[in-house]
Amino acid sequence: MRGHVSTSEPSVTRTDTSGCCDPVCAALAAAVGSVTLGPRSRESLTMSGRSARMLLPLAAAAAVLMSVPAHSQWDSYERMTAESLKSALARAAGAPAQLTGKNFSNLDLQGVDFRSANLSSSVFNGAKLMHAKLDHTNLTVSFFEHADLSEASLQGAMMFSVQLAGANAHHANLSGARLIGDLRRIDLSSANLTRVNAAADMKNQSMGLMNTRMVNARAAGADFSNSDFSRADFSFSDLSGARLHRTQLVRADLSGTTLAGADLTEANLRDAQIVDTDFSKANLTGADFKIDTFDSLEVAVILGEGRDLDDWILNESLAPAFTSLT
Repeated sequence: MRGHVSTSEPSVTRTDTSGCCDPVCAALAAAVGSVTLGPRSRESLTMSGRSARMLLPLAAAAAVLMSVPAHSQWDSYERMTAESLKSALARAAGAPAQLTGKNFSNLDLQGVDFRSANLSSSVFNGAKLMHAKLDHTNLTVSFFEHADLSEASLQGAMMFSVQLAGANAHHANLSGARLIGDLRRIDLSSANLTRVNAAADMKNQSMGLMNTRMVNARAAGADFSNSDFSRADFSFSDLSGARLHRTQLVRADLSGTTLAGADLTEANLRDAQIVDTDFSKANLTGADFKIDTFDSLEVAVILGEGRDLDDWILNESLAPAFTSLT
């Protein structure tokens, strides 16, 4: 059963920052990348006077760029205070508040009721949003990097191309949300992610695969039941004890992921990447591991502590979990 949000997905233009979203970092990377050293320069650790003179303008440019304020990328966003935000929400008088392109970075917004507000393209980096009510909000292309969303409610929220890297969302409720974005290093421990549609957006392939990237995340004890995380990247994340009952994990990347003690009953892991994945003491009853091609020895190491795959299945009495394994 796939989670679904009826709200149509917006068309979003993406820029590949390759992990360097700061404009200063990007500018420096571009500048350094434009310098090509000749063969002799590569072979010698001694820089010639001519090479030094060539790099002087670059060094000067770097010095200028380093003087740019660290948060200049948000200069075009209207800065709001907690008081002005609450006033704007009050003026909406029950209608969805229109708060697009605002900057709420580092504000204390604990318990604020944003329900149904349009917060697209807004910035909440470092904000305190504990117990905040964000149900059915539009958070398209919004930023929550290192924000505290613990025990916040985001039920049915539109979270398309959202940035949640390093955020704290333990015990948060995202049930029924549409989710695609950067969730690297997020803390979703004991969070509710039931009926979430986090499958890759297959309609925007011209811009590259837009999928959910939950790399190095903490989601121990989280509930992903009846959700669709097809093509999501869970690599090196901790999902120990998580509930993934009937979760769609088609072509998901579970490389190095810990699923120890997790409940994957009737989960769909067709063509998933399961290299060095820890399924110890997991409930795999009825799970679908059908893979077009795989190395049986590799799978045995992953699932059976190095034992033969057939021997592991028989001894652990988990044959039903592999009825569709090829």
